[in-house]
Amino acid sequence: MCGIVGYIGTKNCVPVLLNGLKRLEYRGYDSAGIGVIENNKSLVVKNKGKVSLLEDKLEELNINSNIGIGHTRWATHGIPNEINAHPHSNEDNSIFLIHNGIIENYQVLKKGLMSFGYKFKVKLILKFLFI
Repeated sequence: MCGIVGYIGTKNCVPVLLNGLKRLEYRGYDSAGIGVIENNKSLVVKNKGKVSLLEDKLEELNINSNIGIGHTRWATHGIPNEINAHPHSNEDNSIFLIHNGIIENYQVLKKGLMSFGYKFKVKLILKFLFI
């Protein structure tokens, strides 16, 4: 199970998002992250592990934003790590994406966005098994 929380308002969204993510922890998860817009700049912060680890990371950044999204992930596809944690974003963080489940037509969607000039972050992790 995954959990999604969002906030738009007058308060700093970080405590609101963290509170929401903590309340979703009972559902099971292996990573967590948030995406915010602060002073017309977008920022994605995510990590493998518990929401408390994300909270520690966010305390150091001292973010003050009134709009954001957050996610806790339970790996069904892809290993539990920071790269696979949500939100996902394009190269310049102008698009944040959080989803539950598998996006079967992701290649069509990605190709369409790329035709409009969007660039995607590409990180490859190769794991070799020698027997």
